[in-house]
Amino acid sequence: MARILTGIQSSGRPHLGNLLGAIIPAIQLSKSEKNESLFFIADLHSFTTIRDPKELRDNTYATAAAWLAFGFDTSRNIFYRQSDVTQVCELSWYLNCFTPFPMLANSHSFKDKSNRLADVNSGLFTYPVLMAADILLYDANIVPVGKDQMQHLEITRDIAKSFNYKFPNSFIVPEIKIDKKVMIIPGTNGEKMSKSHNNTIDIFQSESILKKQIMSIKTDSTPMESKKNPEKCNVFKLYNLIADKEQANLLRNKYEQGNFGYGHAKQELFQLILTKFSIQREKYNALMSEKTILDKELKQGAMRAETIAKQVLARIRSKIGY
Repeated sequence: MARILTGIQSSGRPHLGNLLGAIIPAIQLSKSEKNESLFFIADLHSFTTIRDPKELRDNTYATAAAWLAFGFDTSRNIFYRQSDVTQVCELSWYLNCFTPFPMLANSHSFKDKSNRLADVNSGLFTYPVLMAADILLYDANIVPVGKDQMQHLEITRDIAKSFNYKFPNSFIVPEIKIDKKVMIIPGTNGEKMSKSHNNTIDIFQSESILKKQIMSIKTDSTPMESKKNPEKCNVFKLYNLIADKEQANLLRNKYEQGNFGYGHAKQELFQLILTKFSIQREKYNALMSEKTILDKELKQGAMRAETIAKQVLARIRSKIGY
């Protein structure tokens, strides 16, 4: 049985890019009887930028509700909050002692902000090491990631190999799994969908706000009556990621026949999201109105995760002499 581990930062309510690029593919993997999945909310990572206690808690609840709304089965898999399993912090220190400074200085999480060093805290600098601890602490075999996280997974693998060279058989070196179909989800401005770019689509919002976000998707100035290339349209790209093959082909034909405006395409995307995710939207709102359910799920998951973490950490402590 393969053990799959996935984490997502609690930096806000998961948007469509998070759902399509990480949450939904990971949940599909977790449904296989051949797999055991550990899903966690990376609230320790979020603390590098979020210092408001209420915001941090609310974001954690929103993230948990999204995972559960999309059907993650906590009866056969493990779902937990990163900060509830504190062994990860101890392991992170051991891994820090094996991580070369140039490796971290070259990581995307640091380089993207290195022109503003006053804004870089040491937690952000060692972000890849904590990420490595998140993975290695649970003997994970497979880690599904987006293309932008590949470098950090390679760092994890390098750290594990280095540690194993000095202390043989300490860690399982995880494999990277990338779903090439959803490596980059376009945002409303055509760039990668990201909260930092302020270009997200939030399917859990009210219908009026959701529609406003979709109507803001950037398109070109091709007249309505003209034929259009769907492959060059961000609206169609998003529609194609959500729709089934028949639905996508029908919309493609409308683009190519002409007399079909981008406003019409946006309306079809809006209706598709409402229809496709109606159950998930309802479940999400129900969970957010009853947070005791979320607390119970996360605490139970943390107890199960901690059982694994204690065993792995005991093995590492023994190998290194503690």
